[in-house]
Amino acid sequence: MTKSNSIALTGIVKPGHQVASGQGANSPYERGTLEMQLPYFRNLGLDLSSFHLGTINISIAPQTFEFIAPKHTFPQVKWHPDYPAETFSFSPTIIIVRDISYRSWVYYPHPETKIGHFQDDSIIEIIAPKIDNLNYGDRLNLRLDLREIRVIG
Repeated sequence: MTKSNSIALTGIVKPGHQVASGQGANSPYERGTLEMQLPYFRNLGLDLSSFHLGTINISIAPQTFEFIAPKHTFPQVKWHPDYPAETFSFSPTIIIVRDISYRSWVYYPHPETKIGHFQDDSIIEIIAPKIDNLNYGDRLNLRLDLREIRVIG
């Protein structure tokens, strides 16, 4: 991703459902969804084992986004025996927190295949390395690949 084919945005860290990390009190899953999904993603060609087992929810409101041609799309991944298969897309991104850049991934469970825990259209979920002292309300910058993601608004 180069500056000519990317867009830099400022976002605000927002609370999520805490289902990906397994911290959510209302989660229907016995563990965090990312922990359970990672082996399936690895078998399909995307190894996320070096990343934190949770997502960072970044609001880019009032803007929204949509995928055009993500680096990876894994259709109908049956990652849990008791729930329907889901489709996931991923796009490499860079987030910048306190002047430190982190190679990360946009994580997008397609809403049409999810059972619940839907995100606002202005929330981008990011899988990143563990970032200490990152709090709700913090501003950060992210760089999205315009060949893979369209920003609207």
